[in-house]
Amino acid sequence: MEDEGPECGKADFVLLDEVTMEHFMENLKLRFEKGRIYTYIGEVLVSVNPYQALPLYGPAAIARYQGRELYERPPHLYAVANAAYRAMKRRARDTCIVISGESGAGKTEASKHIMQYIAAVTNPSQRAEVERVKDVLLKSTCVLEAFGNARTNRNHNSSRFGKYMDINFDFKGDPVGGHIHSYLLEKSRVLKQHVGERNFHAFYQVLRGCEDTELQKLHLQRNPALYSFTRQGAGLSASESEERSHYQAVMEAMQVIGFSAEETASVRRILAAILHLGNIEFVETEEGQLAVAEEELVDHVAELTATPREQVLRCLLARTVASGGREVIEKGHTAAEASYARDACAKAVYQRLFEWVVNRINSVMEPRGRDARRDGKDTVIGVLDIYGFEVFPVNSFEQFCINYCNEKLQQLFIQLILKQEQEEYEREGIAWQSVDFFNNAIIVDLVEQPHRGILAVLDEACCSAGTITDRIFLQSLDTHHRHHPHYTSRQLCPTDKTMEFGRDFRIKHYAGDVTYSVLGFIDKNRDALFQDFKRLLYNSSDPALRAMWPEGQQDITEVTKRPLTAGTLFKNSMVALVDNLASKEPFYVRCLKPNQDKAAARLDEAHCRHQVAYLGLLENVRVRRAGFASRQPYPRFLLRYKMTCEYTWPNHLLGSDREAVAALLEQHGLQGDVAFGRSKLFIRSPRTLVALEQSRARLVPIIVLLLQKAWRGTLARWRCRRLRAAYTVMRCYRRHKVRAHLAELLLRFQDARRPPLFGRDLEWPPPPAALQSFQAACRALFCRWRARQLVKNIPPSDMAQIKAKVAAMGALQELRPDWGCRRAWLRDYLSSAADNPAASGLFAQRLKALRDKDGFGAVLFSCHVRKVNRFNKRRDRALLLTDRHLYKLEPARQYRVMRAVPLDLVTGLSVTSGRDQLVVLHAKGQDDLVVCLHRSRPPLDNRVGELVGVLAAHCQG
Repeated sequence: MEDEGPECGKADFVLLDEVTMEHFMENLKLRFEKGRIYTYIGEVLVSVNPYQALPLYGPAAIARYQGRELYERPPHLYAVANAAYRAMKRRARDTCIVISGESGAGKTEASKHIMQYIAAVTNPSQRAEVERVKDVLLKSTCVLEAFGNARTNRNHNSSRFGKYMDINFDFKGDPVGGHIHSYLLEKSRVLKQHVGERNFHAFYQVLRGCEDTELQKLHLQRNPALYSFTRQGAGLSASESEERSHYQAVMEAMQVIGFSAEETASVRRILAAILHLGNIEFVETEEGQLAVAEEELVDHVAELTATPREQVLRCLLARTVASGGREVIEKGHTAAEASYARDACAKAVYQRLFEWVVNRINSVMEPRGRDARRDGKDTVIGVLDIYGFEVFPVNSFEQFCINYCNEKLQQLFIQLILKQEQEEYEREGIAWQSVDFFNNAIIVDLVEQPHRGILAVLDEACCSAGTITDRIFLQSLDTHHRHHPHYTSRQLCPTDKTMEFGRDFRIKHYAGDVTYSVLGFIDKNRDALFQDFKRLLYNSSDPALRAMWPEGQQDITEVTKRPLTAGTLFKNSMVALVDNLASKEPFYVRCLKPNQDKAAARLDEAHCRHQVAYLGLLENVRVRRAGFASRQPYPRFLLRYKMTCEYTWPNHLLGSDREAVAALLEQHGLQGDVAFGRSKLFIRSPRTLVALEQSRARLVPIIVLLLQKAWRGTLARWRCRRLRAAYTVMRCYRRHKVRAHLAELLLRFQDARRPPLFGRDLEWPPPPAALQSFQAACRALFCRWRARQLVKNIPPSDMAQIKAKVAAMGALQELRPDWGCRRAWLRDYLSSAADNPAASGLFAQRLKALRDKDGFGAVLFSCHVRKVNRFNKRRDRALLLTDRHLYKLEPARQYRVMRAVPLDLVTGLSVTSGRDQLVVLHAKGQDDLVVCLHRSRPPLDNRVGELVGVLAAHCQG
């Protein structure tokens, strides 16, 4: 099996080499020490309570077991739950899960995990009605534990009642309803508990969990020691915060189930009334009359039960009897009779409360609106969580009934296991071999046989006229069963001093000998409650309490049939339960308690050996083996072991799976230790299975490496193909994008040659990443081409002006908004008669003299300026810029040269960003020349840009 090696022992006791108690316990202890608390016996699960939380449960574990076969995963409760659910869903057959074991073995927790698994794997479509049913199923456990469980010496949360829950499923496999059957609530616990034990949880939860105002309404105090019925377990109570959290959980669960606020309040009032009833004591007055010691308690009981105080007091102190002439007589109680009546009332009220809670849950869980003709037949999974075999220092009527129940279930278990085995052998055509086992039918007959059984004798004693004591009942048992091999008493065996005369008898159960005390047998079997209490509670104004006592409406003079005794009722319910279980396909969980101290990780071998014996687990292993230790369908056997044979690996070519299995076994030489069924292979010896497992274990690592190598190569090839495909797609896509972009460019620029704009207003589309640098080069080429188209139509005489304007634009484009680019640049304004009409001739003479002297080639710029010196004094001057010198001239003196600066010493000029004509010329090693251009025609003509442009164009050239 997965995740379990040989160091964890055998996962199935059927595979033990020898079926002895020593080998069984050795395997059980080894698995327990390794944290493996579950082990199979065929399809039966053996569970050992670990007394600690283990990481074996939750959604991840549920997912591992969901939809798997029983042997595909290590033993687990989820595997059994899954097998029962799949059998129900596949074959539309009712199934049941029987959980058994002694108190403290973990039966209740096992049933919880099974319910959680069923809730988790159902209703994938999240139907609201199914979710409601699932919530009620899960929450009902919490409520039933509060009212039916108690702390005992063996278990802190012991179920003191038997529970069988039917869960109804529709054809989809979703839960649509359910029904709970309860068996033999230990109501005597309400009155008295053994040392170290407590009353039912509900009492302590109300005392510790209610709010102070609610407790005042109930006339209660928080200390359980103040009440007779809870005084024994007061010192064992959990912390107040823990009890409060449990109380809140129960209240929330009742709300989810559907209990109204008034109903939960009625439950609290009834619990409080029982506590007050237990504190009522009786005293005799001086007149010889019987009275209640504290009449305030009667007031509390009357208020909480919503009944008249006088009637409550009358029922406690006397009872009414109808005579033969239909005359009603009131008969007073003695103190002992009053105490007996009080205790009987307390037990009966709690039992009716428990039954009412169960019926209320059932009314909510009943399938709603189901029609078999429309919705199909519902299938059922039953979960039985019932008390285990009990042996106490003093065993009374309750232990007798519980152990009788376990005898019935053990009888059913053996019968069904044998029946299943025999049916499988017949189905497969294998000869059946009889198996020796202890048949406990003789013990069951001892208890339930008509007229002679112990229950029949007890009923006879209860119905007989006159005073019949428990001692007389024991004498009658001795008379009827004097020669029975499983019955004895001190009267029949005077030398056995472990029993007392007139009190004890002993039954040799399949689980061991149990000595019972007959004291109280007759009273507990009669389970009598005076009719006065029934009428009193039926007439209560509390509707919940009234509904618990329907027989209270009968008139006292009305003649009724004698009610069945408690023992007969229990026997009838057991017979009905066994018949119900026998009609279903059973699955078993056998729970073991590892030690008596509830200690984690400790297994008491002697204690477990006793449980293994009385649960009949060794007999179960022998029945299961019955000559064949294991059986597997041919396909599953091949799937597991085919790698050990060359004829079956990786797939066989033989005629059938049976022939392939035969070839495999023949190659291993194991054909003599098996039998071939119609669809299954039966293996006699566990050694054969061990040999196959060892052969498989040697080959699995090699196969794993081979598969890993092949799988990794496959993954690498898949990845390579995917990468190639991706690169191909990327390459094609890039080509497509390039072609699409070029086509878009051609479309957009097909009219770019059209003058006068030559494509100036065209927008370039965004390029793909691969063409970004290409498009940048194209844009540069386009700009140069467009410039060429514009420039080639310009006359050569204007080219110098164009170059100067381009140079000025590069220098001033973003620095000065208006720099004169829209007018013609004349450059030599002093020689222009239009700009300098009065002195253009004089300037021409000066210009000729300077050309002769300095030999410059061309005049770059000339203009009248106004010079500003460092003292802020202004003078009219003229500025002449040639290709060799910068001249400052004085116009008033025939343009005399005042300053000549070689052009290669001029380092730059500065202008402002406004509309002014201020220019600062910088020269290397000389003062800056600050001038303002003026006398322009037209006035305020902007010539700063022209000066900057011609100077920049000259320097660039």
